[in-house]
Amino acid sequence: MGRWRAPQPRSSKYITAEGYKRLNDELKYLWKVKRPEVTQSVKEAAAQGDRSENAEYIYGKKQLREIDRRVRYLSKRLEDMVVVDRPPTADKRDTVFFAAWVTLLDEDEQEKRYRIVGPDEIDAGSDYISMDSPLARLLLKKQLGDEVCLTKPDGSEIWYEIIAIDYNEASPL
Repeated sequence: MGRWRAPQPRSSKYITAEGYKRLNDELKYLWKVKRPEVTQSVKEAAAQGDRSENAEYIYGKKQLREIDRRVRYLSKRLEDMVVVDRPPTADKRDTVFFAAWVTLLDEDEQEKRYRIVGPDEIDAGSDYISMDSPLARLLLKKQLGDEVCLTKPDGSEIWYEIIAIDYNEASPL
């Protein structure tokens, strides 16, 4: 069995202005702060002599490879990104578009609130969902009051009603 893997499907290249800034800040930090620190520690470890058994040197080189890999990825990815920094016009504010905060009411009368963002902005602890996710694809271009049916992988269905759409930056629930 070889190491070849089928290429991953291309993810969407849209990003909010905040997401772009966050990724750009990470790139600058890695390139201007973290990499010089690690390079200096590798240099100091190399000066100690035998590099083959020098754990600090080996670990530092590994860190440099990881930093360089992330810097290459971020540089290429940010180059191709399309920053969406304007909300839709006032007459289209009742339709779900990219970067919208959408409040849903499920079958059990439970409210759930999500923001539709690009795949590079997803954070496990946040209420952000990728525009490539099944739920977001169902919601995009729907209007206030519409109902959507999400089919889970096990075949069960969940119905949601769109009860609020908001385009404010950090609107609280």
